[in-house]
Formats: sequence, structure tokens, C-alpha cells
Amino acid sequence: MATYRQAKCRLCRREGAKLFLKGDKCYTGKCPFDKRPLAPGVHGASRKKVSEYGQQLREKQKVKRIYGVQEGQFRAYYERADAMKGITGENMLSLLERRLDNVIFRMGIGASRAQSRQLVNHGHFLVNGRKVNIPSFIVKAGDVITVKESKSGNKFFEEIKTMKAANMPKWLEFDPAKLEGKILALPQRDDIDSQIAEHMIVELYSK
Repeated sequence: MATYRQAKCRLCRREGAKLFLKGDKCYTGKCPFDKRPLAPGVHGASRKKVSEYGQQLREKQKVKRIYGVQEGQFRAYYERADAMKGITGENMLSLLERRLDNVIFRMGIGASRAQSRQLVNHGHFLVNGRKVNIPSFIVKAGDVITVKESKSGNKFFEEIKTMKAANMPKWLEFDPAKLEGKILALPQRDDIDSQIAEHMIVELYSK
């Protein structure tokens, strides 16, 4: 995913669903997927019967693109989830949701996961008072995320301070005025709003 250089909107068209990779643009009439919801390429409008394997593969690719992870990382999440108690697919989605870059996005600080990943990479955040610049860092219940004091005065975060508290998953809270958020609980399946058929990914990897 890190080496993808083409237009991100092509990924939404390829997967046949909005992946919300371009932030606010995805919610406007300028979204290319709304204008032409067909697969890219000269054969995009043709209908082809997709095999069960093909459906499973597309579902995996869709989720990888939503969260912006590469194949090796994604496989590692599956294996970690499979070793945990509970339902493998739900465990996997919970781990993906708990990535620090995704949490920053869910709190409304970043307009997209890509922007949130960049903010984390640049070392703008502290987790429980310690600097964390690894987007894949997995947060835990009770963790407190704050913007570094030395960064809180720049224009980007000054604008965040004035915004209204956005609707967000019930497992998170964020105070814009304080630039502080907290992980209230671990995310459950019904907290994840993405239209994902995680059982298909589990079936693909378990073959």
C-alpha cells in the first residue's frame, strides 16, 4: 500500500465501494466514485462472474486499502487475531481499529487515515505521556492520547481546538479544546461502521 502512486479514487472504483481515502472529498458531489461507480479500465463496465475465491480476495484487498496496510502486516493481524480468544474476524477488525493512525482518524483529528498516518509519523502525539511515532502502534483501553505541547500551537492544531466535538465511536472520546483523547474500551464489532465481510477474509486465509 505504501508504494501505490495512482489516484486513490481508482481503488474505490476497483472495489466497488467507497473506502473514504480522500477525507472530506468523499462526502461531496466531487467524489469520482459517485460520478462513475465502475471498475477502472476499458473493461470496467463489463460484468463478469466472480468466483468464491475472487470474492474473498476482493474483500481482503478492500480492507487492506481501507486501513492502508500492506500484505505482510495484514497477514500478521490475521495470525495474531487467530491466536486470540473469540471470533477471529472480529478480533482482526478490532486490532485494525486500534491502530494509532486509525484512532487519530476516528477522533476527527485527521481528515483521512493517510493524513492521520502522516501526523503520527511526524511525532505529533503522546500516548500515556510518551512519544509514539509508529502508525501501527496498538492502543489499549485506558490509554490517553495527547498532542505534544510543542506542536499544539501550530495552525493545524489551533483549528482543531475550535471545532465542535465530532460524533465518534462509543469506545473513544476526544476533547478538542484540550487536544486530548482517551480509549474508553476495546472496539466491538458493532462499533465498526465499515461494510466489511470479515468471515470471507478468514475463509481465504484458512485454506
